[in-house]
Amino acid sequence: MNRAELADFLRRGRARLDPSDVGLTPGARRRTPGLRREEVAQLAGMSVDYYTRLEQSRGPHPSRQMLTALARALRLTDDERDHLFHLTGEEPPRREATSAHLGPGLLLVLDRLHDTPAQVLTDCGDVLAQNAMARALGGDALARPPRERNLIRRFFLDPTARDLFPPEDLPDHARAHVSNLRAVTAARPDDPEPAALVAELRSSSEEFARLWDEHEVALRRSSTKRFRHPLVGLLELDCEILLSHEHHHLLIVHTARPGSESYERLRLLRVVGLQDMSPSVSGAGQD
Repeated sequence: MNRAELADFLRRGRARLDPSDVGLTPGARRRTPGLRREEVAQLAGMSVDYYTRLEQSRGPHPSRQMLTALARALRLTDDERDHLFHLTGEEPPRREATSAHLGPGLLLVLDRLHDTPAQVLTDCGDVLAQNAMARALGGDALARPPRERNLIRRFFLDPTARDLFPPEDLPDHARAHVSNLRAVTAARPDDPEPAALVAELRSSSEEFARLWDEHEVALRRSSTKRFRHPLVGLLELDCEILLSHEHHHLLIVHTARPGSESYERLRLLRVVGLQDMSPSVSGAGQD
């Protein structure tokens, strides 16, 4: 691990970013350009002390998960992300597989969506990033252990994940999850990730196994979905899906039609939901 080169690379990456580039308010006048160390630490989900030691060439060897978080926080390109891994002696993730690295352009779009729930998923259902409104609607997925960030796994194996939806809508959600995962598995037969998820769910969920055997195929499409929220009530939201083909990422945005009751409830969620999310919401998740 080249600590000196890593420290220099992190400092330069931090200095080139403006707070507005990552969805932060500039605040008081800054003496030096770029983000503060505590801001990078916050974006990467690590302690300020840990990040400071990395910049001072005295930090421990970062885990691969931590390197991925740093690449996301500093808005690194694929080549820059690979360089970050090489500086620590790690092999970069394979580019042909589903990647947890989010490109700067996709994160920039997510940061600009202040008033509507939006999040980035892999096509296998892993949550990679959320804005504040998505966390207010369905809970903070990134606060869970990595295995529990997959929406499809949680939908079939964690009963609390279904609390966010009206009971009568659950069969449609289940069928959509299964048919999408079948399409993804067929499109990437050499990728072990979707195949492993299918094997796990077939052995653990009778519902999943039954739906899988029906052999329905359909990728995620734009649709209208209903969400139950304990603070603001029922929301009927239009779900728009933007696809990033390079890494098999989906940007999912939920909007309400202007003038509708759901539109007013979404505005209310922006006020009350961002203040203190209810514990009953924090485990729900979205799709």
